[in-house]
Amino acid sequence: MELRFDNQTVIALARHYGTPLYVYDQATLEKSAQGLLNFPNAFGLTVRYAMKALPTAAILRIIDQAGLHIDASSQNEVERAMKAGIKPSKIQLTSQELPHNMLHLLLQMGVKFNACSLRQLEAFGQLMKDGPRDHRCLSVRINPGLGSGGSNRTNVGGPSSSFGIWHEQIPQVLKMAKHFGLKITAVHTHIGSGGDPEIWVKIAKMSLEVAKHFPDATTLNLGGGLKIGRMPEEKTANLQAVGEAVKQAFKYFEATTRRQLHLEIEPGTYVVASAGWIIAKVIDVVNTGADGYTFVKLDTGMGEILRPSLYGAQHPIWFVPKATWHDDQTLIPIMVVGHCCESGDILTPKPGNSEELQPRMLPKPQIDDLAVIGHTGAYCSSMATTGYNSFTQAAEVLIKPDGNSTLIRRGQTLEQLTENEL
Repeated sequence: MELRFDNQTVIALARHYGTPLYVYDQATLEKSAQGLLNFPNAFGLTVRYAMKALPTAAILRIIDQAGLHIDASSQNEVERAMKAGIKPSKIQLTSQELPHNMLHLLLQMGVKFNACSLRQLEAFGQLMKDGPRDHRCLSVRINPGLGSGGSNRTNVGGPSSSFGIWHEQIPQVLKMAKHFGLKITAVHTHIGSGGDPEIWVKIAKMSLEVAKHFPDATTLNLGGGLKIGRMPEEKTANLQAVGEAVKQAFKYFEATTRRQLHLEIEPGTYVVASAGWIIAKVIDVVNTGADGYTFVKLDTGMGEILRPSLYGAQHPIWFVPKATWHDDQTLIPIMVVGHCCESGDILTPKPGNSEELQPRMLPKPQIDDLAVIGHTGAYCSSMATTGYNSFTQAAEVLIKPDGNSTLIRRGQTLEQLTENEL
């Protein structure tokens, strides 16, 4: 991750706001959004931001102003987006849990609904069967039978995934839609696609075959999963290459069926991952002998960044000396760990295996030096394990295009953490 800011800026942010601290760069967010809006397409494009990646209101407003729509994964996310000022008509709900008590109201407000199971489709039909016909339009999420996520925990397609209606149940979907007088105007698939254009073409062709079963569908949503290279050896998805490949598949579909489908994609990581980093402080350095490790402990960890412990995910880490006199850049093998009383609070696990350790070659820091953890804009703040060891939620700061910083979420106090206890 290439920061637009030097070490002195990192030190100044830590001094002013404290640590641990989430920091986001607005210019990077806007650049990512614009790149996605330029995604090649044959017959129109809507980009939905998967807000579960980072739902802070200030971030949502920037993304909304950039021209992206919203993919919400729960009723609370829908309400949170609207509270941030997002128009209901720009929000689509794709959720494992159906908000039975609120669904009718959300639909009346203009929120779009994507049924993710036969049970959800039936509930929507029961709710809307006596309503106006234009209120009986919806999307259905189909599991096409294939997945390609980076690990078994990020794979959202195929027989090992609970997401969507299994493709062999499409006849039941059609029967139920006819029974309730529903009009399926959009088809949604998402398997965790990565950055390989060939995989995206395969997904697009599979999804287009699914769309053939739904003659009223005018939109096909291919989901997200666009790869961001967090580490030097990882490659970021080439949007133009992926988009051109998908575009040709849509054009071929039009040539053979005479149907022009509007394309939707719903990235989360690609929008915000590279725009964020965590600033933390080195609180201890310990050694476990000749056959052990040098452990550098930070005042952050799985509370702010769970991905390494959960997935074995890799994030770049570097140290910022607070004093130049000990700026020794000699590299040694170091294990970077968090401050939780938990053996799994590891920030440098083996890639893809959170249960094994893999030291990084880094310069040995001193106590009170700062550490920067890169590419933490996505699925870090939103997945925080707030409250473990009674550690509180970290603050969030936005760097504006002019370089000035502003607080966009205050850090949580202990009183706020315990305020609901009786």
